Amino acid sequence: MKLDSKKNLAVKTLGVGKSKIVFNTDRLDEIKEAITRQDIKDLVSSGAISIKENKGRKTNVKRKHKKGEGNVKRKVKNRKQEYVKMVRKLRNYVKELVKQGKVDKETSKELRKQIRNRKFKSKRNLRDNIL
Repeated sequence: MKLDSKKNLAVKTLGVGKSKIVFNTDRLDEIKEAITRQDIKDLVSSGAISIKENKGRKTNVKRKHKKGEGNVKRKVKNRKQEYVKMVRKLRNYVKELVKQGKVDKETSKELRKQIRNRKFKSKRNLRDNIL
């Protein structure tokens, strides 16, 4: 006995998949007579048609992803401020040396280039390299 049309009607009525609907084999003649959606609902409540339970995996708990090295953002502000302070200090020191006549203008230009390239870590380091 083909009951595909009845199964399709049950799918539309109950809003579940075709494989979830199971007909009771003892009451197939009642199911065959069902025409409307209300008939299908009545057969479900009486037990002639049953719906299989959902089966499957439990939902997994997502792992927390650790941040890789490429995703860690470093603060630039502090490094820039330190650079600015050091460069200003060293440039002023070179300027003073030029005023005093200890360094000529050509060497001062070279020193300023070296300061910009961060060759000197401190004022003392600059002083040791000049003298």
